[in-house]
Amino acid sequence: MSTTVAAQPGPFIFEAARTALVVIDMQRDFIEPGGFGAALGNDVTLLADIVPTVATLLALARRDGWLVVHTRESHAQDLSDCPPAKRLRGAPHARIGDAGPMGRILIRGEPGNAIVDALAPLDGEVVIDKPGKGAFYATTLDSDLRARGITHLVFAGVTTEVCVQTSMREANDRGYDCLLIEDATASYFPAFRQATLEMVRSQGGIVGWTAPFVALTEATESEPRWK
Repeated sequence: MSTTVAAQPGPFIFEAARTALVVIDMQRDFIEPGGFGAALGNDVTLLADIVPTVATLLALARRDGWLVVHTRESHAQDLSDCPPAKRLRGAPHARIGDAGPMGRILIRGEPGNAIVDALAPLDGEVVIDKPGKGAFYATTLDSDLRARGITHLVFAGVTTEVCVQTSMREANDRGYDCLLIEDATASYFPAFRQATLEMVRSQGGIVGWTAPFVALTEATESEPRWK
């Protein structure tokens, strides 16, 4: 049975069995005080504010039997997968691999690299550690999705204009239909978030669709449920 969401630039139609929720980088280093995001001078409350909405979105996806994917921007302990051009672009003493209040910044296994507790993955959900901005670069995500027959992706997470948008564009190039939940994504720069939403859905949906979470809930709640 298909579900139709009132989205922009037009209806987004998907089947639960062929859909995955992709939650991008809801990590302590980006969202909590004292993490990488805060060390760069950002107001992390702008990202923390979406955690309740993302948690409710996760609950919906789990209830309806979607595949759930979580990503973490992360690097090996020896930084072998972090090009110098990426690492050296950060502020001195707050670069990837440097010691921070929650361990080494963006290093796998460190406390700050973990997904925030409210959105923690459940056993059996896919967790992708990605060394780049996009979720498909140097990861198994595409093969994981195709092995499960996934054709449609619903996106949430941070930041809208960087890792979320990059991942959506990568997905679009690989043939997936993508919906971004507008109030389940955030940026340290609200104007960047808004501009990204407009870019994604421009030109008839050049990258994908966008919709508020209420539009998704209304679409799914209107479906008959069989016991």
